[in-house]
Amino acid sequence: MIMDFALDAVHRYAFRFSQADVIDFARVTGDNNPLHLDAEYAATTPFKRPIIHGMLGASVFTKVLGTEFPGYGSVYLGQTLEFLRPMFVDTDYEATFTVKSVNPDKHTADILGEIRDVQTNKITTRGMATLMHREKI
Repeated sequence: MIMDFALDAVHRYAFRFSQADVIDFARVTGDNNPLHLDAEYAATTPFKRPIIHGMLGASVFTKVLGTEFPGYGSVYLGQTLEFLRPMFVDTDYEATFTVKSVNPDKHTADILGEIRDVQTNKITTRGMATLMHREKI
């Protein structure tokens, strides 16, 4: 449970995805682009190996914001996303969430989310979420 969800509060979440996760995501969404699923095809692209779906990587945003920070009871009102670098399976990532603005009258907050590759420290995905939470904001 978040004890202090206020302006400039920060929450971190470490994660990684497996190829099985990518296959499951492709099955659920219907996005079977070979860039994600076929190593031979991916070898012919600038990435040289399969990349995970950008939206699979970004799914960490809803996981964390809906269950950890601020947590259960969060209602998504909006989300922007920038896919800055590819993400790969079996790679360690850390998502950082920073509260950038709070409107207590409307129980809303804007939260910057950034995913970094732990090894390179480069940002792969960035986005701003707008949430409503009647109890914590």
